[in-house]
Amino acid sequence: QVQLVESGGGLVQAGGSLRLSCGASGSIISINNMGWYRQAPGKQRELVAVMTSSGTTNYADSVKGRFMISRDNAKNTVYLQMNSLKPEDTAVYYCNAEIRRAWWDRYTNYWGQGTQVTVSS
Repeated sequence: QVQLVESGGGLVQAGGSLRLSCGASGSIISINNMGWYRQAPGKQRELVAVMTSSGTTNYADSVKGRFMISRDNAKNTVYLQMNSLKPEDTAVYYCNAEIRRAWWDRYTNYWGQGTQVTVSS
């Protein structure tokens, strides 16, 4: 059993900051990519930021220069520091991780339950 548990969402005014955290627990041999996606009402889920196990990052154009992803491999945890937040950043943010549960197994995608981020104007 593998779980991804997110925390850190909430309500913030435009221009403010929030930090999201997501910890993976359970039977885990290794984790490849860890990242964050978001889904606003009436829209498709979209990539926000992702980091590989070696530290390579990729960001959505809309958050470049404002958001920063980081991870602690020893704690199986990924973070998303969100600065200069805008009302259009309002969405449910989901943690995602590619996890291998056994050496003979393939990597499988896991999702967190989501955490609401609301940015007021």
